[in-house]
Formats: sequence, structure tokens, C-alpha cells
Amino acid sequence: MKAKGLGFYLLLLPFLLWFVLLIVLPHMQMLELSLIKRDYAAGDSVGGYQYQQFFGEPLYWRTLMRTVWMSLLATFITLLVSFPVAFFIAKVAKGKSKRLLLLTCLLPFWVSELVRTYGWMILLRESGVISKGLMALGLTEQPIEFLYNDVSMLIGLVYTSMLFMVVPLVSTLEGLDKSLIEAGYDLGGNGWDVTRSIIVPYAMPGIVSGCIMVFMLCLGNYLTPRLLGGKDSLWFTEQIFTQFITRFNWELGAAFGVILLLVSSFVVALGLKLSGQSFSRTLGR
Repeated sequence: MKAKGLGFYLLLLPFLLWFVLLIVLPHMQMLELSLIKRDYAAGDSVGGYQYQQFFGEPLYWRTLMRTVWMSLLATFITLLVSFPVAFFIAKVAKGKSKRLLLLTCLLPFWVSELVRTYGWMILLRESGVISKGLMALGLTEQPIEFLYNDVSMLIGLVYTSMLFMVVPLVSTLEGLDKSLIEAGYDLGGNGWDVTRSIIVPYAMPGIVSGCIMVFMLCLGNYLTPRLLGGKDSLWFTEQIFTQFITRFNWELGAAFGVILLLVSSFVVALGLKLSGQSFSRTLGR
């Protein structure tokens, strides 16, 4: 019995070390740093000076609100795109075709996010494939620049996070008994009725789980908004990067990090509350 208990704690030890050393301690250090006001004449003091700066400068909190809104929009679009794909993989595809479809979803993630984003830049730039294709078809006489706007940024965010929506949805929908769908049609329901009354409620844990992952990935993304959105598409992670790397204002950068963590936690908690799901149930998917 004692040997089994010792083995359990030895297996748990790597996770505890990872959790404490790489998550808890850095975040506590970041919180402590965000509360320090540097004054080389009078000495350091503790207070909410950095947070006052955040709320006193409209550019900061407007950028945060815009980042949250665009992340929610990207999450919603990803759900709309991924749900039919996941349903087809889970309930329609069989055998090798099912594995091939899952592999197709996974393939783009064998290269880095930077390469995938540059791939979209090749497609969407003024001299890219889409612009040249439209000119070849006679739909436009001049090259069109599709890059450096919110639409191109949303395309990139949806593409880079789609797998994280498809996998939990497939995992959830695979447990759905087809007889429930057939019963819905037998009772006179159409496709919309069956989807709304049977499929979506059953898939809700997978939907919430996927939405949490995609929202967090979009909110903390840096490369895609920077490369596809251009300089006019401000993203809050760029503000954090600027404070840490460009201005060497680590205290304000740490405060921005704490604020981003609190806002993302609040949005996730609100989403769980509105959907009637629990954190443990969605994480189990």
C-alpha cells in the first residue's frame, strides 16, 4: 500500500514541479512586478501605479476591448466552420476516410505558425494567387491587396486555431447515438430541428471546450495579428511586447499581462455560466 502511494507521488512530482516552477511562480513574480513603482530618487514603492496608467490611457484599454471582441468573433467563426467538419468526421466518415480527414486537419500543424501565416500572406498579397486569379478571370483589372485588415487577420486566426475546435467536437460527437437523430426525424423534425434540439445540446461540452481553447489562443496570439493585420490592427499582446522589449518598462508590461489574464479568466467563466457547463466537464473532453 505504501509502495503504491509512493509511486503515485513520484508520478505526480513532474507535474507539480512543472505547475509550480513554470506557472505559479512566474505569475506571482509578474503580479509582484506589476505593483512596483520605480523611483530612483525616492526609492521603489508598492501600489497600483501601472494599473492607473492602463485605465488613464484610452489606447490601452480600447486595444484590450478590441482584442477581446475580435477573439470572440474569431472563436464564433471557427465554431461555425468546424462544426460541420467535425460532424462529418465523427458520424459520416468511416474507416480510412475518417483517419485521412483527421490527418488532413492535423497536417498544417506540422509546420510552425510563422510558416502557416506566411502561406496566407502569399495567397492574400497584392501579387498573390487570389489577386492574380481574379485578374485572370476578368473580375478585376487592377491587383487587389487583401492583406493588412481585420478580415485577413480573422482568416488567419480561424485557420491557425481550427484544429483545437475540431478535436473536442469530434471527441464529443462520436458518443452521439445515431438512433437519437433518426428518432428526431421520425417525430417530424427537419434538419434544423434535429440540429438545434439533439445534436447541439449533446455536443455542448465539446463546443464549450473548443471555444475556450480557441478564444485563449486568439487572445494570446501575437504573430497572426502582427503579420496579417498590419500596423492598424492593434492587438493587446503587441502592447505587452512593446512594454517589455521596446520600452523596457517591465512593470507596465507585467500589469498588462495580469490584466489580460484576469479578463480572459472572466470571459471563460462567463461563457461557462451562460452555457450551463462546468470547467471540469469541458476539460474532460
